[in-house]
Amino acid sequence: MRWFLSIPLSTLAVLLIVPRWSGDERLPLIAPAPTISAKSYVPKGGWPKRIGALEPIGALTLSSDDPAWGGFSAIALDRGHATLLSDGGNLVRFAINGGRIGAAQGFVLHDGPGVGWERWDRDSESLALDPARGTAWVGYENYNQIWRYAPAFARAEGRASPRAMRSWTRNQGAESLVRLRDGRFIAIAERRPNRRTRHAVIFSGDPTRPGTRTTRFRVIPPDRYDPSDAAELPNGDLLVLTRRFQYPFTFSAKLLRIPRAAIRAGAEARGTVIATLAPPIIGENCEGIAITRENGATMIWIVTDNDLMSWRPTYLMKFRLR
Repeated sequence: MRWFLSIPLSTLAVLLIVPRWSGDERLPLIAPAPTISAKSYVPKGGWPKRIGALEPIGALTLSSDDPAWGGFSAIALDRGHATLLSDGGNLVRFAINGGRIGAAQGFVLHDGPGVGWERWDRDSESLALDPARGTAWVGYENYNQIWRYAPAFARAEGRASPRAMRSWTRNQGAESLVRLRDGRFIAIAERRPNRRTRHAVIFSGDPTRPGTRTTRFRVIPPDRYDPSDAAELPNGDLLVLTRRFQYPFTFSAKLLRIPRAAIRAGAEARGTVIATLAPPIIGENCEGIAITRENGATMIWIVTDNDLMSWRPTYLMKFRLR
């Protein structure tokens, strides 16, 4: 043990703080002002007039030379700005006007479960924003925790490991997080308890604050599809984005509309598939969904996750709900 005693205190402090090397390089951190390029995306053969209940408005292929770009699992829109959250604790926010992208800001979730050395060590999968205050909530799938952040993600202000989520399977947990207009929250697991249904919980208020009550229910996704995100429609219905992976390397997605009345304690919430996104229209991993209102119309925004594979595109799509 003499070798241990001979190590300088400064070196010993570093060894105690820095996680042990596992063979993987540290996850890249997004730059404070990443450069984003946007190109119009049109599927082969053009956009159909309708995709189920969706009317295509347009789509962009987003790219950046920032090494931390990609892996986006959630999207939020407010006041003409889009915020994308990666599953490695990186965020990018930019103004969007038609097919034009404004100057971007990059943020890193320095506070969170795990040390954030690898993607799996953090796995930030879901996002909810309070546009009025700028407060943000992030769901961590690997840890089944929810954290609350100050505006601009400057610091963590609260966190919780909800009892209603503790039995959710690791890496198959809080894939979706929705902040409802009445102040409640809904979290939905990616998988389990079985092939047919998925865990879900309603929070009476901020999930990170003591005293918040929980109500459990289950969501029934389309067969062989898993929930990847959700958002609230203007009438209170829940729009759940579900996706399916098929070998060799193809994704498809279905949008499930669940009536507000079906979301209640002990229920198995069954909805209606209102659209299917599949090749040749889109064959990427649809992970994030957001809803906005424009001139009385309901707009659906979907972002894809390239799983941090630089050769795969990141799509941002916009549809009008009919």
